Amino acid sequence: MREWQAIFRDRTGAGKVLAELVARSVPDGSPVVLALPRGGVPVAYEVARALGAELDVFLVRKLGLPGQEELAIGAVATGGVRVLNTHLVAELQLSPNLIDQIAAREEQELKRREDLYREGRPRIPVQGRTVILVDDGLATGASMKAAAQALRREGPDRIIVAVPVAAEQTCDEFRMQVDAIVCAHTPEPFMGVGIWYTDFSQTTDQEVQNLLTDAALQHQAKLQQHNIE
Repeated sequence: MREWQAIFRDRTGAGKVLAELVARSVPDGSPVVLALPRGGVPVAYEVARALGAELDVFLVRKLGLPGQEELAIGAVATGGVRVLNTHLVAELQLSPNLIDQIAAREEQELKRREDLYREGRPRIPVQGRTVILVDDGLATGASMKAAAQALRREGPDRIIVAVPVAAEQTCDEFRMQVDAIVCAHTPEPFMGVGIWYTDFSQTTDQEVQNLLTDAALQHQAKLQQHNIE
């Protein structure tokens, strides 16, 4: 018999809860909401809708050591940014050529997914803006940390990490790395992201495409209405 109870019905419900909390942390302006696909997109969609903000994806691909793919020597992210674990690279004495080979393979997959999700839409610029990075939860937070590091190089004014549920220790670690972090729930013991959702079924590529397209149409309609007024 399990000793925990789900907090959220699904990612959409989690996004609505998170949106209320994020609204208190975002200054006036024109924030950009960036989702980590795929699970972060339904959550981020609700946050963006509540804030009237633009929605985009920010992809991160782990650079796994050949033969030990679970061992991350770094990551590549949207915008051609590469983040390396320099200590691990030095310890393993990895050659620049090997790192380039690993990165090239992951960059190709990253680009394929970006093309698939955006369907020809350009990336939303983030320089000088408040950016809200959203996922469906944080366990170790490795992908989110790589995303935040990569995003910092693109010159946003502020980076806010927002998740519905997270390990408390991971949330605490992020307070030193980003400008603000919003964790709606930090249950103890944490045990994993998925157990706090009644429905944690995998988000499909089609769902990601549909949500991004709908968000883009909503933003376009908002701009047109503003111009009319």
